[in-house]
Amino acid sequence: MPLRSMVIFLFVLVSGTAQAATILVWGDSLSAGYGLRNGEAWPTLLQTRLAREGFPHQVVNASVSGETSAGGRSRLPAALARHQPQVLILELGANDGLRGLPPAALADNLGAMIAAARETGARVLLIGMQMPPNYGPAYTQRFAATFESVAAAHEVALLPFLLDGFAQRKELFQADGIHPTAEAQTLILDNVWPRLAPLLGRGSTAGAR
Repeated sequence: MPLRSMVIFLFVLVSGTAQAATILVWGDSLSAGYGLRNGEAWPTLLQTRLAREGFPHQVVNASVSGETSAGGRSRLPAALARHQPQVLILELGANDGLRGLPPAALADNLGAMIAAARETGARVLLIGMQMPPNYGPAYTQRFAATFESVAAAHEVALLPFLLDGFAQRKELFQADGIHPTAEAQTLILDNVWPRLAPLLGRGSTAGAR
């Protein structure tokens, strides 16, 4: 084979086998799409927005309904090894709060997951949650502050409240009053995107703008 043809062949081969960077969504039912049809959850909408904005990243949604921070912590090392994400979106803690678990334990679990992701070279976006007022002001304040303190301690990006801007709009929640409807998923993505985009670098087409 002539040298020029061989070079072209190797370039095509390498280009064809190169894998896009992965964004790993590590969350609970709020990210798993509980009560929604396939393709309606915000991580799926994120994949569409990435393509539209010129980013080559692949979204892997490994969220599990009912997951706690302790469960996520135990499962994360295997997922990091498998997917080798460039970015970890860490959306856990809501089920800890609903069960009234100690915020100190939540902080420890979140910190451990951030450290594990950092060891693999992944960037982290931590997503916070808030509890309903019926949990009492002392607990709700300590719970919400946990995400802020963990993000500050580990110097990672933070979205303080996933449902910011529509948490009081009952029509955007399913009958259980907890899980957002399909119509709310674009609002969730609009909250996530400004905190996520700076962690991505620039895609090949986006870099031309």
